[in-house]
Amino acid sequence: MSARWADWPPASRPRRVEGGIKARSKRGAIGEQWWSRRFIAVLESYGMSGRLARGRSYARAGQVLDFELSQGKVTARVQGSRVRPYQVRIGVLPLTTAQWRRVMQQLASQALFRAKLLAGEMPHEIEEVFGECGTPLFPRSAADLDMHCSCPDWGVPCKHLAAVCYVLAEEFDRDPFGMLAWRGKGRDELLATLRQIQGGAARPGAPAGTSLAALDVPAPPLAECLDGFWSPGLSPARLRALAAAPGSAAPDLLLRMFPPPPVQVRGKDLADVLAPAYQQLAADDPEPGEPG
Repeated sequence: MSARWADWPPASRPRRVEGGIKARSKRGAIGEQWWSRRFIAVLESYGMSGRLARGRSYARAGQVLDFELSQGKVTARVQGSRVRPYQVRIGVLPLTTAQWRRVMQQLASQALFRAKLLAGEMPHEIEEVFGECGTPLFPRSAADLDMHCSCPDWGVPCKHLAAVCYVLAEEFDRDPFGMLAWRGKGRDELLATLRQIQGGAARPGAPAGTSLAALDVPAPPLAECLDGFWSPGLSPARLRALAAAPGSAAPDLLLRMFPPPPVQVRGKDLADVLAPAYQQLAADDPEPGEPG
């Protein structure tokens, strides 16, 4: 396609709407977190700069009326220049049950990944986990996205599709589990599976939800492993990096990692009673170099 026709048809003024979904970003790039920027990079690989710029304007003006994210697809309505809003659909191939099983076993085998996910964080290494399982987390190129819009513009992405993608990027900023739900595993289901493996990392090939506590794994005698008994699970460089980021873990992380104990205090779960105390202890903890 020549540059002369890349952004045809010319821009038209959309109808103004009230109550649409407005992007929080008012200028520059959209997408704050690494995972949303990765998603936007795939969109921008299409190379239609004019349509993408108009899509950003649509997203910031609130022309996206609504959207619904479900397994394998996102559907939305976008108000353009015509009276009737355009119907937008963005599809992505969800992971199979077997693929998700491999991913979950890998995530559960790493205590750091499991802890961050249970705390509502998205570890950067999760992309490597998906890649090692042979199923990339993000669409690798435009060919991995199935994009349709009911508008008369034959270009892909049109400005309406682009607007929905930019709104989605900010939604992924707000809730990174939305990306995983799009690929077929919702937040609640994913975290429930990780909590089932609370006793330890699942052994490769074991059924999902199996913990090390339930596996008969013979350990070598202590005398045979003294040389490496006190070796850290992470490299010294990685340990220093973790130590350089105080406060990166939620104060009540341990409470989130495991199911609440079967104890109630005045009708409340013990974990709910203890959570404010953990938060207060973290708030009272002095900053490095600050007197206690």
